[in-house]
Parts: sequence; C-alpha cells; structure tokens
Amino acid sequence: MTEVASGTTGRLTPEQFHQASGVEDWRVVGEGACACFRTGSFPVGARLVQAISGLSDLDAHHPDVDVRHDAVTVRLVTITPDHYGLTGRDVELARRISAAARDLGIPADPSAVQTVQVTVDALVGPDVLPFWRALLDYTDRPDSTEDLIDPRGRGPMLWFQTMDAPRPQRNRMHIDVWVPYDRAGARIAAALAAGGRLVSDAAAPSFWVLADAEGNEACVGTAGWIGPS
Repeated sequence: MTEVASGTTGRLTPEQFHQASGVEDWRVVGEGACACFRTGSFPVGARLVQAISGLSDLDAHHPDVDVRHDAVTVRLVTITPDHYGLTGRDVELARRISAAARDLGIPADPSAVQTVQVTVDALVGPDVLPFWRALLDYTDRPDSTEDLIDPRGRGPMLWFQTMDAPRPQRNRMHIDVWVPYDRAGARIAAALAAGGRLVSDAAAPSFWVLADAEGNEACVGTAGWIGPS
C-alpha cells in the first residue's frame, strides 16, 4: 500500500486509489469508489448514516449514501466541470467512513459492490444523445460529450459508443456491469455457467464481452486492476 496525502484535490487513477493505505473496504467501479457495509438491520444502518453525517467538511465534499434494510452502500466521486473521478480527498473521506463503520462494529463487504451502465451504439452520437437526455431527464457528464448521468444519482449512466459502420446483426444497446477488480473472474464464471458465452477477452482485464444464448451482448468491466496480469 502507498500513502496519498490527505486533503489534496489532485486527481487519482483507480489504481492509485486502490494502492492507497486505509481503503481496503472500497472498490472503484464505473461511477467512483464504493463500499458496502453489512449493517444487518435498518436501525444499525441509520446509526452508520448518522455517524457519517457527523464527519467534518462534508459540505465541501459529500458522499452518496444508499440505505437498505440490511446494508449501507456509499459512493465517493469528485465531479467538477472538467473531471469525473477520484482525488486525494476521496481517499481521505473513504478512510474516515471506514473508521466510523469499524467504531460501530459494522463489517464491509467489497464483493457486494457493482454499478451498471447502459451503452448505446451510435453512428453520430450528437444526433441521438439529446433524445435520451430529454427522455430520461438526465444531464451531460461534466467531462464528457459521450456520457449522460442521472442528476438524482439513482439511474444508470448512459454511454454513447461511436460506431464506424452500421452493424444490423448486432444489438445496438447493451449493459455494462462494473464489478470490483477482484470479483470479475467469479462474475464471468457465473455468467458462463448460466448459459452465456465469452465473445472476447481481448481488452481484459479492463473488460470482457459476454453474450447470452441468443447473442445479446453485455460487458463485465473493472477499474483500477491491481491483481495479477
């Protein structure tokens, strides 16, 4: 593990985040660094949220918190006009949130982390993106002309992937499932055992292309791979 200076706003790659000390509870997926804390009950989850809310300087950089009956999932991402990703302050806040969970005796479950992205193949992205922006009431991702995000922080991100030619025999929309780098193998094995097939691993470990029994494709992606090459 390496040290990342606390309070810095310098940008970090997913690999640098994973290599920082004190963030073992966290995994970088498609929408930032996430941690799932197994609270076991809603009241315990509420106590964790209360502890997180008591941390200092959250107005300057706040986490996104999802509370369910048995778990609390926290997402950290820095969004500025030219950046959508991680910085040193995300590392600092991740450490503080993990410490709050430990103080309450709440364990983390990194294997439970994932995010889902919908990818649309487009010959001319600017021609189709406005339709989806209006239909979903989404907004442009600040640093990208190819991505839409839910301003409420609930729906999946949409990415408009540029095609060089029409591909009528290939589905034009597919799901990208972002999983922790150390869970990709298990997730792919499960999908193959359930009747899927591997279409391509040429881009592994960034992503693998899978398909169901009728050829509908999906990708399993990772961010910040620090496992064996």
